Amino acid sequence: MAAALEKLPKINDPRVLVGYNTADDAGVFKLSDELALVQTVDFFTPVVDDPYMYGQIAAANALSDVYAMGGIPIVALNILGFPKNVFPLEVMAEILRGGNDKAAEANTVIVGGHTVTDDELKYGLAVTGTIHPDRILTNSGAKPGDVLFLTKPIGTGTITTALKAGKASTEMIQKVSAVMAQLNKNAAEISLRVGAHACTDITGFGLLGHALEIAESSGVGLVIDYAKVPIFPEAVHTTQQGFIPGGTRANRLHVAPKVTFAEHLGDTEQLLLCDPQTCGGLLIAIAQEKTEEMRKALQEAGLEHKVIGEVRADSPGQIRVR
Repeated sequence: MAAALEKLPKINDPRVLVGYNTADDAGVFKLSDELALVQTVDFFTPVVDDPYMYGQIAAANALSDVYAMGGIPIVALNILGFPKNVFPLEVMAEILRGGNDKAAEANTVIVGGHTVTDDELKYGLAVTGTIHPDRILTNSGAKPGDVLFLTKPIGTGTITTALKAGKASTEMIQKVSAVMAQLNKNAAEISLRVGAHACTDITGFGLLGHALEIAESSGVGLVIDYAKVPIFPEAVHTTQQGFIPGGTRANRLHVAPKVTFAEHLGDTEQLLLCDPQTCGGLLIAIAQEKTEEMRKALQEAGLEHKVIGEVRADSPGQIRVR
């Protein structure tokens, strides 16, 4: 993707405050000194069997890109690729109902959309939000001395891969589905209120892939403590059993030149850190002196969170996993 984007002309319009050239979660377009639009689109094939839950997860995932920028989603459009004569229309209705209910939870109105006949089922949203031009959260603001918060456990990719192979328990899927469908709304609001320097949500490039975007865009080095990273216990087992999403190894190959692992971290640990997530948590860089304020705010909101590392001035654009 990066190689393809490099072939496109650079965006020179001064109204574009955030474009595709910085690998941020959404684009930001300035309308006035007080108002800018945040825009994103995201859709994917089913990660769970339940169509209603799939709709919720896909919607939460698309909305997350706006939250990760510090924006407020206000309106969305459905995007649906539906296999003809494969699923009954009731499946389509349940997917759309799930997406609508999740959007309503986010105070976002779905005003329409577009459906095409496709060989494989796909669903998601194009989302528009608002933001103040001076309050944008990007992946380029991390500062040496910051600590790194993560607000959801990782491991959804390997678990949903196990589901596709019929090797995931109902309890496991219900647990992971609830986390994937959880909005990043409160975590984003807290990040803005406490004064985060940088933020991104953890999705298809895995924890290390998205962390590397912060390191490169901010011109800093990151240190991540593997033992502090929240991981679904079930994900360790499914990874060891060989349920590895195709994107995991591609992610590891991508980050390999810029990530150094401690010697005791083997294949399982490295794969988990590269596991592609669906609507993962926010990775937030915030000043060390605000650590306790951030912890307290997240705890009061009932959000799982861990401090998983720190930002360094040395080794810019590099990550060390210890």
